[in-house]
Amino acid sequence: MIAFIEGKLIECQLNLAVIQTGGIGYEIHVPLTTSEKLPALGESVRLHMQATYREDSQTLYGFIDRESRDFFRMIVDKVSGIGPKIALNLLGSLSLPTLKNSIAHGDVAMLSKAQGLGKKTAERIVVELKDKVLPKGTTTASASESAPSSISIDNESSLSQDLGIYGDAVSALLTLGYKATDADQAVRKAADVLGKDCTTEELIRKALGRWAAVRRM
Repeated sequence: MIAFIEGKLIECQLNLAVIQTGGIGYEIHVPLTTSEKLPALGESVRLHMQATYREDSQTLYGFIDRESRDFFRMIVDKVSGIGPKIALNLLGSLSLPTLKNSIAHGDVAMLSKAQGLGKKTAERIVVELKDKVLPKGTTTASASESAPSSISIDNESSLSQDLGIYGDAVSALLTLGYKATDADQAVRKAADVLGKDCTTEELIRKALGRWAAVRRM
């Protein structure tokens, strides 16, 4: 089993990266949420790996963090009818915190907006994974009620520890008419910029400001 590949980034496309290490170039399928965080060509990068093997092929899937890789494994292994392609599209359409928030709260509408995912498949994901995305001893209701007013945001992994705030910010943008993927991306970028102890209100304001700047370009 390949745990990770670390080497020089040789090629980067929307959903594909080539990493050279030990004189070998590895072609790796990646979600959009990983490809947008890759460094410049020629620089070193580490991707956490999942490989699938068939009689006639071997396919590598890479993720910028271990938690995303583990979530990919869980979807493919636990949800019937979900293969690597759909799972990769799901992780590329919505960030991990938004995915976990949507599954934990049964937000089928949000999940259905991911590329290639229909309502029935989204419902199946909720049924199969709802209890698995929450910390042990936590119920959906208690997760919503106990969400604090601020969150320490060092990276996407820390965001996923608090499902409420990130989801509230995305929901606020959806209410204003943003598409699900655009709202999620704007909040994700805002979280990267704000850093520690970010409140929901600050996250929303930053996301709105960033999106307005993008639209003016």
